[in-house]
Amino acid sequence: MNKNKFLTTCLLSGALLASQTAHADENHPGYLAGFTSRVSQGFANTTFSFIEIPKNVVNITHDQNILLGSSWGVLRGVAHTVSRTLIGVAELIASPIPTDEFISPPYVWDRFSEDTRYFGLHFPGYWTHYGPLDHGYSDTLDHGK
Repeated sequence: MNKNKFLTTCLLSGALLASQTAHADENHPGYLAGFTSRVSQGFANTTFSFIEIPKNVVNITHDQNILLGSSWGVLRGVAHTVSRTLIGVAELIASPIPTDEFISPPYVWDRFSEDTRYFGLHFPGYWTHYGPLDHGYSDTLDHGK
C-alpha cells in the first residue's frame, strides 16, 4: 500500500513539474518592477517638476506666439509644477500599492511637446494638445477631447 501512495505522489509531482509555468503579462510588469518604477517616477517628479515651466512656455510659444507663451505658459507651467510635485509625493507614498499611472507622460522630459495629463483624463483647454503616442494615431492631434 505504501508503494502505491509513493508512486502516485511521484507521478502527480512529475506532472505538476512538467506543466508550463505562468508567464507575466508584458503590459503589466511584475510587482518589483512596478514598485521600482513607481519610486523612480515619484522621486523624479518631485525633484524635476520645475521643468514644467519652460516646457509649457516652449509648447505654447510654438503653438501660438511668444506673448502667450511668456504669460499663459508661465502660469500653466507653475500650475503643472505644483501638480507634478504633489503627484510625485503621492507616487512615493503609494509605491507599494500596484495602481494605474497617475500622470502621463510619467517623466517631465518624456514626450516634451505633449501636455501633461493626470489620472488618464483629458482636461479641456484651448492650448492643450495630446500626442499621438497616447492614442495610437499619428496624423491628427487631440485638442482637449
